[in-house]
Amino acid sequence: MHSNFMDAVRARSSQAIASGELQPIVAEEVLIQDQGLPFTIRWVAALAAKDAAAREIAKDAAAKDAAARGEAAGGPAVPDAAGDPAARSAAAGAPAPSARQAVVLPGGPRDPDFNPFLKPDPALLVGPVGEHHAAILNKFPVCLHHLVLARRAFAEQLSPLEEIDFRALASILSAEGGLGFYNGGAAAGASQRHKHVQWIPDAPGNASLRALAAGLPADQAQGAIVRHPALDLAHCFVRVDAGLGADAGSSARAMLIAFGQACAALDLRPGADGLLPPCNMLVGDGWMLVLPRSQEHFQGVSLNALSFGGTFYVRDPAQIDAIREAGPLRALASVGVPG
Repeated sequence: MHSNFMDAVRARSSQAIASGELQPIVAEEVLIQDQGLPFTIRWVAALAAKDAAAREIAKDAAAKDAAARGEAAGGPAVPDAAGDPAARSAAAGAPAPSARQAVVLPGGPRDPDFNPFLKPDPALLVGPVGEHHAAILNKFPVCLHHLVLARRAFAEQLSPLEEIDFRALASILSAEGGLGFYNGGAAAGASQRHKHVQWIPDAPGNASLRALAAGLPADQAQGAIVRHPALDLAHCFVRVDAGLGADAGSSARAMLIAFGQACAALDLRPGADGLLPPCNMLVGDGWMLVLPRSQEHFQGVSLNALSFGGTFYVRDPAQIDAIREAGPLRALASVGVPG
């Protein structure tokens, strides 16, 4: 990763905020201790904007659906199969999607033609990361300089992570530190089907593995697999050469091996369709955490990989109370898989 990469990230962020293409980060936060572990609960206004965008997409889809199934003066309306996904389904003999079906993920519609990563918005595009990925500012960021590292060519988000994905992460982690993460599937908090990993910088209040890592056995060799006693769900930590100062090439290979070890230990295997079960991956500061997921939400709060890095992001200040009452660790266990 060239040394001016973060200069490009900062410049693009400033331009996108000034133009209104990117929402400034407005957050309130509460600190909660659970079994001696610190958790930050952040209310991020950009996530509320993400919900509003999803509602607008659903509203538009509902209107199109109604028009496609309505009757014109001379008889049933003829669907515009070229321009409307719902109409294309109807024209092909399949039932048109409902408004609820139009949004499969928070902020992301079910329409396969909607793909913000295949042709990224120039206002959010930072530039290439290696041969296979592009760095894009997350349109609905949870923190400043929140990056999506998206494959240039389409691949399913639940297809297994490959070395090229870890090379993209390693190029930034080795130079800048921070946390790399992966939301595998809707139940794990993914917002898009297009293959991508994400990165956030090391900053106060941002998710990281440090607090959990402090409770792991010390002096573990590379490749060692351990569990954390406070996490009451199936998971594993793998000791891995990843983070600030690591050799990017060696780190990418080490992360690929660690991910394979974790998937084998957790029986996360691709199905007949070649896709993994829903799962999260977090990596940084010498550790990788992998865990299978059973569902996305805890009492209406969407939990993704960053929640397992100690930072919950809520869309409504009232959701803070739900997490405080149950306790962050119980909330995490409720969306994982028993183990």
